Amino acid sequence: MRIDDGSSAVVTGGASGLGLATARRIAERGGTVVLADISEDQGAKAVAELGEAARFVPADVTDEDQVKAALEIAQELGPLRFVVHCAGRGGDRTRIIAKDRTPGELDKFAEVVRVNLIGTYNVLRLAASVISGNEPVDEGDRGAIVLTASVAAFDGQIGQTSYTASKAGVHGITLVAARDLASWQIRVNTIAPGIMDTPMLGRLREDIRDGLAASVPHPKRLGAPDDYARLAVEMLENPYLNGQTIRLDGAIRMAPR
Repeated sequence: MRIDDGSSAVVTGGASGLGLATARRIAERGGTVVLADISEDQGAKAVAELGEAARFVPADVTDEDQVKAALEIAQELGPLRFVVHCAGRGGDRTRIIAKDRTPGELDKFAEVVRVNLIGTYNVLRLAASVISGNEPVDEGDRGAIVLTASVAAFDGQIGQTSYTASKAGVHGITLVAARDLASWQIRVNTIAPGIMDTPMLGRLREDIRDGLAASVPHPKRLGAPDDYARLAVEMLENPYLNGQTIRLDGAIRMAPR
């Protein structure tokens, strides 16, 4: 499959960070992309940048109707063959029990899992339903889906129980989804980013950012959103890449704290 073959793409979380970088790459390669995001202000700015190749649809990834609306608009622009799911949230650092032995709040844990894991499954199932209606191309592909986990799925730090659980769940889904959807000729892969230079990290002090960059073995810098985008596009187009979670982290392994 080729991004410039007249097909369409949906990128969740596409108005900023990893999602916007991916949408930018898709547009540069001649593709048409729908940005599904909760931020209408950022969505308007992203569409202004990307031009006619992009559409914005406000969408919460845990909302079935809103995700369906984004997929339907993509279908109107061309057969939907590509979905990159970047939307998600971080988790507050919360220990399982506090120093006074108070248990961590269950609602906070559940909310992170709801957005990051249930939201991922919602996008995966709805996108697969649409993509399965395509005619196969090239080596039989009907489409490809890229999910987003995190190195926290493997190297979760103290206080990251909810975030780690949600991202480990995304990693766990990947091979199962690839096997499950193989009969429909839909490939599923996942990227597990390390310390990425996203708007969230942009709020940190410069010395903290420098310290994080120095902890990366090579290259000694924060990951750029375009590093993610380049890998996402390769996952979409490479016909033999399926069922994989690939760490994108400069060989970092996170310390306990």
